[in-house]
Amino acid sequence: MDLAFDTYRLSDEHEAVRAAVREIAEKHIAPYAADVDEHSRFPEEARAALTKAGFHATHIPEQYGGGGADAVATNIVVEEVARVCMSSSLIPAVNKLGTMGLLLSGSEEVKALVLPDIGSGVAMASYALSEREAGSDAAAMKTRAQRDGDSWVLNGTKAWITNAGVSTWYTVMAVTDPDAGPNGISAFAVHVDDPGFEVGPKERKMGIKGSPTCEIYLTDCTIPAERIIGEPGTGFKTALRTLDHTRPTIGAQAVGVAQGALDIALAYVKDRKQFGKSVGTFQGVQFMLADMAMRIEAARHLVYAATARGERHEPNLAFICAAAKCFASDMAQQVTTDAVQLLGGAGYTRDFPLERMMRDVKITQIYEGTNQVQRLVMARQLLR
Repeated sequence: MDLAFDTYRLSDEHEAVRAAVREIAEKHIAPYAADVDEHSRFPEEARAALTKAGFHATHIPEQYGGGGADAVATNIVVEEVARVCMSSSLIPAVNKLGTMGLLLSGSEEVKALVLPDIGSGVAMASYALSEREAGSDAAAMKTRAQRDGDSWVLNGTKAWITNAGVSTWYTVMAVTDPDAGPNGISAFAVHVDDPGFEVGPKERKMGIKGSPTCEIYLTDCTIPAERIIGEPGTGFKTALRTLDHTRPTIGAQAVGVAQGALDIALAYVKDRKQFGKSVGTFQGVQFMLADMAMRIEAARHLVYAATARGERHEPNLAFICAAAKCFASDMAQQVTTDAVQLLGGAGYTRDFPLERMMRDVKITQIYEGTNQVQRLVMARQLLR
């Protein structure tokens, strides 16, 4: 798919993707979203529907069995799924996160091994960078990898791994040279069936309950030597480049949830009557709606602009991608909160999905770098 994005419009192909994904989301994902949240279960219905339509991993190049879509199209998919179920949107989002390092730095051999599984939909991918004591300070990781003949042996624990347990492939960062600091970190493609690999119990979370988040344990986990991603010592650079490409995806999630919340609020205030009038006729309500829509539109344009620049592999992506993630997620937290407020007591109940959206969207201010970290990234770029 050709990238065609400017400040004012998307291409016809992008709009066709939006329409197709919205139809799937409304018919095959939205009806199960409340149950997925209530029972903290993986959204198998969403996975099946997205895979059948080829929207589970649109970013995978055609040569590996994927859709070969550009990054804007991929983020439109994430946005439209998140509009009805943020847990389900983590299927395409984390498939991209888990494979972006391979696409950026992997050898042809390891790409050919992993990417067809993801492109075909028979497997999913996850990303394993963080540890309990190495979150924002990711370079402080303790997980180790040692070369042993034709193998690498990994030992350590990774934390906060999205879709752990349902994914088959994991991009794992580990220290290969403890004396080299960040330049001693390498990246590896680890399979769920590799000896010494184990998934821990699910975290009990506020939101995105349909997407399992677990630790993974590596105990003398032995993988073939060719499954290193890039050269030894380049893993941390690959991790940072990955985040430059995937932080706008979090922005797309946030835009989607916010749009869904606004849609629900609009329908409610048109129908709800107080003092003999539709609530939507009150100026105070109208001001809230206008601000919500304005912020969503601003965030959407920033996310698309950052995404397009990443697709073109422009230099100095750190600022714009951090800004897109930070601005959109802060916006979405405010918009979902305002949407609950507009519905009053009804918004606070599970009769409407807004309380779920408000819980779900909080994580967008935290994962792939907290918004405080995003501001540090932006400031450092400004002060260079």
